[in-house]
Amino acid sequence: MAKLIGNAPNQVPTNADLGSMAFEDKKNYATTSSPIYQPYRNIIINGDMSIAQRGTSSSGITSSGYYTIDRMKTVINGSLGTWTQSQSTDVPTGQGFRSSLKMDCTTADASPSASDYLLVGQSFEGQMLQYLKKGTSSAESLTVSFWVKSNKTGTYTCVFREFNNNRGISKSYTINSANTWEKKIITFEGDTSGALSNNNLQSLQLQFWLGAGSGFNSGTLATSWESRVDANVAVGQVNLADSTANNFWITGVQLEAGTTASDFEFLPYDVNLRRCYRYCYRINGNATDEQLTSTGGVNFSTSVSSINYTFHPPLRAVPTVSESNSTEQVTNAAMSLSSLFDDNQVGDCNSVGVAFGADSGAPFTTNTFSNMRLDNTTSAFIEFDAEL
Repeated sequence: MAKLIGNAPNQVPTNADLGSMAFEDKKNYATTSSPIYQPYRNIIINGDMSIAQRGTSSSGITSSGYYTIDRMKTVINGSLGTWTQSQSTDVPTGQGFRSSLKMDCTTADASPSASDYLLVGQSFEGQMLQYLKKGTSSAESLTVSFWVKSNKTGTYTCVFREFNNNRGISKSYTINSANTWEKKIITFEGDTSGALSNNNLQSLQLQFWLGAGSGFNSGTLATSWESRVDANVAVGQVNLADSTANNFWITGVQLEAGTTASDFEFLPYDVNLRRCYRYCYRINGNATDEQLTSTGGVNFSTSVSSINYTFHPPLRAVPTVSESNSTEQVTNAAMSLSSLFDDNQVGDCNSVGVAFGADSGAPFTTNTFSNMRLDNTTSAFIEFDAEL
């Protein structure tokens, strides 16, 4: 049971003492380097794979991009098979997880070219990692823990790629038993060379390699931080793309400062979703129309309308805006998003919000309130992408 701990044994707390007391969480006492519970200790966002704004399955994947699980990017260099990625319900039993990221090989490539590689990973803003003190003599170690499963046993590679100073470090791990969930814990030493930039750009990426051509596995594995050498990145890595029978699942990914792995930090669904919104904000349609919660708009005339939409929270950067299978309804006047997003229709779009505009001769009523909603189809969406 949790309790208050004071400055001396058996101390009865007074009002003056409360400011110097801490809240002790016995559940985490034995698994962390400090007896004091550290909230948001997991640097990974959506490590339980529970948020998938873009959809739960995507097939025919042959190039890099974000496909299903929020914040988890698929990186493909060259050509290394064809893949279906999905948010799977196959999870380790009794661990509290409900989702995993699954990679399913649908077209094999048993002989990758030297420059080919395949991985899934997550990127981080430099300003989010300053407390790691990278580039100083006090640089923090990093510990990665995760649950993994595959029919293909053997050696896999977990990699940190650092972009500000072009550095990297790799550690191998083994999937020992086919089609069996296994927990892995890997500790990386702190890097005393090369500070991370203090801004909202990509500084560091955690990567889980699934395949590599000879250009990335022919050297000596970089088990200590070094200036990045391609040949040293994924030495010994199995080729998950060598058969269409191959699958790979991962969940419970946690990255934290220090040399000890603590229990996975489960966040409430709404908190997890809000953290994902910083990088991708997607409004999906449904069978009964999806109303956009705009800050309001005005019909300036019978043919001109302006509608504001505010992001909560603000996005990481100015987003790329896209839509699909969508007809937007502006005060009952239907028009495609291309009508809203041509040179004359977007008055402003930044990390805080966007101003939609319409002047296609729609039957508006002058000086009245306007809003916008998606058409009634589940395939309709508007997406604001500010991913790294």
